[in-house]
Amino acid sequence: MRRPSRKRQSSPVFRGRTAVAAATGRAVRGRTRSGATGRMWSDRGMARRTPRPARPQAPKDCPCGLPTPYAECCGRYHAGQAAPTAEALMRSRFSAFAVQDEPYLLRTWHPDHRPAAVDFDPGMRWTRLEILDTKDGSAFHTTGEVAFRAHYTEGGGEGSLHERSRFVRYEGAWVYLDAVFTE
Repeated sequence: MRRPSRKRQSSPVFRGRTAVAAATGRAVRGRTRSGATGRMWSDRGMARRTPRPARPQAPKDCPCGLPTPYAECCGRYHAGQAAPTAEALMRSRFSAFAVQDEPYLLRTWHPDHRPAAVDFDPGMRWTRLEILDTKDGSAFHTTGEVAFRAHYTEGGGEGSLHERSRFVRYEGAWVYLDAVFTE
């Protein structure tokens, strides 16, 4: 013997928006049955997600050169934890260039010097970082400097960038201020 089926009742808002979608054949902005906002499609009756642009996959080993997995080293700073020293911020910014993490780079740039966007060179690959010298930049300082050499490959050749970066505390967190190129 068959059990009688129960007909689901939906809210008037959902029912009305579904009717509009069915009548027009187009998506209608509104609330789904769960109450989440989104687009409803007449043929499926479910919300559609907008895909995010793909970022390069995070490496297993940290690009900054420390013998620590990326997730436990610079990856945690990219995920939102504040760098405790100017050197840690320098290493995490190098790693951000290596993995092309533009939001992190912009977030850790002093607002008075921050560009509108980061222009990644598609033919350049950052391969290694050498920290040459640090001046101040600990948890007890408000300014710091880090001299480094960043190695890269481009067009089949190898190169390096030698720089002394200046860092300051801004609203309690270390941020990149500016640099002096030494080579």
